[in-house]
Amino acid sequence: MKEAIAILTGGGPAPGINAVIASVAKTFINKGYRVIGMHGGYEGIFSEQPRTVEIDYFLADDIFNRGGSFLQMSRFKPTAANFENDFNLDFFTGNNIKLLVTIGGDDTASTANRVAQFLEHKQFPISNIHVPKTIDNDLPLPGNTPTFGYQSAVDKGATIGRAVYSDARTSGNWFVLSAMGRSTGHLAWGIGEACHYPMIIIPEMFNRTPITCDKIVKLVISSIIKRRIMGMDYGAAIISEGVFHSLSDEEIIKSGVVFSYDAHGHPELGKVSKAHIFNDMLERRTAELGLKLKSRPVEIGYEVRCQTPVSYDLMYCSELGMGVWHLFANGYTACMVFVDLAGNVKPLSLRELQDSDTGKIPPRMVDTTTDGFVAVVNNILNYIKPDDYEAARQFVANPEDYDFFRILEWERAECARG
Repeated sequence: MKEAIAILTGGGPAPGINAVIASVAKTFINKGYRVIGMHGGYEGIFSEQPRTVEIDYFLADDIFNRGGSFLQMSRFKPTAANFENDFNLDFFTGNNIKLLVTIGGDDTASTANRVAQFLEHKQFPISNIHVPKTIDNDLPLPGNTPTFGYQSAVDKGATIGRAVYSDARTSGNWFVLSAMGRSTGHLAWGIGEACHYPMIIIPEMFNRTPITCDKIVKLVISSIIKRRIMGMDYGAAIISEGVFHSLSDEEIIKSGVVFSYDAHGHPELGKVSKAHIFNDMLERRTAELGLKLKSRPVEIGYEVRCQTPVSYDLMYCSELGMGVWHLFANGYTACMVFVDLAGNVKPLSLRELQDSDTGKIPPRMVDTTTDGFVAVVNNILNYIKPDDYEAARQFVANPEDYDFFRILEWERAECARG
């Protein structure tokens, strides 16, 4: 029987998934392998009757530049009992499968590590290579290399963000946007920087003080007042949904949100309009202050996950897909494929990437110490500083409470170089 490989996709979609699937398929078909796609993520390998599809060269060629995922995705998280009782080894042996390719983000990668350890413990001769993806850009790839899908998501998000900003300028309104990012602010920061938004709020900015709803609202009001001092009655603020992950239970209650949770224990942020929540808090506070303001909420999330990949991700994902063969042919397993900015393929050990206590791969946070980050804070964001206190008193009695640096408890010297 012909040797085969199996491919599955887990978590949520990201632009470029189909380019990875197609590139893996084309490469292995060229080497004489069958390629079997599995629907339903990890659920397929723990099912007696997995839903599968034979991927031939024609199919791979048809899907490679599409948005979304040709293979249906799932957030299924196998339990220890699933591994012991439900792992469908017959599917692998019956199809002569030599390699399992998993495509996904941090949760999928963490489960891929568990699968690799299980295969090793059971001495099943099946290799396992993971392809990292997420629009959140929060997998710890070396050299700050982006995760695939991020560049396409930022591009689409910035298209929406620019249109919203034009509306704000045209109508004299403010807009409050929320962008996806489970625990980090890469997507919100990228969109905000690309659109020159006067206020960007991400969880990494709260490295000196706990995140609270009050501080989030005050940062936006700081920008509103500064813009009015500048003679501008419009603007936009973008806030990463990741701030919710760092809010205390008390602050969550204050926000009025009741979350359900997914199989991995994460709050299902996609079920709630964070932009509406932030905008509602802003409207209530500005009304209390007597600030006349028209603001509107805009959510950026599902609109960017399945968009057509930009050329960067099409090339990057193709290299990742072909890189799977490179690692497999050189005997690597239980690893993540990594392609550096020079185009070199390297393996990243899943075991070494994971946290020894939790077994999960920790997220890569936005680095707030870089010259690029500091330059945006100093030159693009608009907010109240001590020099603005006197002018700001026409809007609020206590302008120092809306000082950007005081809210975040940052030292001004930290941003002096930018």
